[in-house]
Amino acid sequence: MIDTMLGEDYSNPPESVVPKLEQDRYYKVLTYLTVPIHYAALIISAWWVSTQPIGVFEFLALALSLGIVNGLALNTGHELGHKKETFDRWMAKLVLAVVGYGHFFIEHNKGHHRDVATPMDPATSRMGESIYTFSLREIPGAFKRAWGLEEQRLSRCGKSVWSLDNEVLQPMILTVVLYAALLAFFGPLMLIFLPIQMAFGWWQLTSANYIEHYGLLREKLPNGRYEHQKPHHSWNSNHVMSNLILFHLQRHSDHHAHPTRSYQSLRDFSDLPTLPTGYPGMFFVAFFPSWFRSLMDDRVMEWAHGDINKIQIQPGMREFYEQKFGVKGSESPDTTVAK
Repeated sequence: MIDTMLGEDYSNPPESVVPKLEQDRYYKVLTYLTVPIHYAALIISAWWVSTQPIGVFEFLALALSLGIVNGLALNTGHELGHKKETFDRWMAKLVLAVVGYGHFFIEHNKGHHRDVATPMDPATSRMGESIYTFSLREIPGAFKRAWGLEEQRLSRCGKSVWSLDNEVLQPMILTVVLYAALLAFFGPLMLIFLPIQMAFGWWQLTSANYIEHYGLLREKLPNGRYEHQKPHHSWNSNHVMSNLILFHLQRHSDHHAHPTRSYQSLRDFSDLPTLPTGYPGMFFVAFFPSWFRSLMDDRVMEWAHGDINKIQIQPGMREFYEQKFGVKGSESPDTTVAK
């Protein structure tokens, strides 16, 4: 609602001030400060449900609310995980441990950014694919890819995948210790409370992945490789309030084209594929697949200039879209790979 009231901000920082913006510690400290806030929210909420006389509805409402808050922890981990400094990268692992999604540190940076907008990416949704179907592919696919990437890296170093150098295991151990401590302090009710908030936190990330590249496809070059990812391979949004909340995650087009660029320097470009509203609004719409498709499918076709072969389409939905848009396409090799 606030996004609707405040509208969009298309302004960009002048390139002349970007080096200074990138070095300004203020913006980095803001991300650091969110880390203890997420731990405090988790611990205080766990204490509250275990010590206060609350009903089932209140219990569930607090668990889901905490899940939304800890979904934002994944966003902080996303921003810090792209940095090269050791401190930043460990802060990313710490905050990801709050919601038990530490493998995101590897999966996103080394997997999603490599494969985005291609059939190999479980975190890129297909046109006609509901968020529910997508989640069954994306959540296990993300962990599998992260584990495989770390197994390959450690093998090259002559180390076991079960080594403590495994950057999937490191935040996982932090999560186990944290949740075991909460269970010991606040009792067996945590066996219900913690999984609910964790699952809904994961759902926030799945929702973001679902809308960020819906239906988009990078062109396959004659050499068999995919073109380098460009700003138009991500859906963009300039809505003010949700960009403030999400460290400009919604300027996703520039982020994927320049992943090391800090959030305060991300830019808008002309002619980008644009979401009809900010992420919170799109997350809500995604709960209703028909509504979501009614808002997004025409935009995907416009992005592809009417060429259905340039779109990632959910298997089994191609004929439906050919009839809907009155176009005829060929089953592309890319779609076959996706199956």
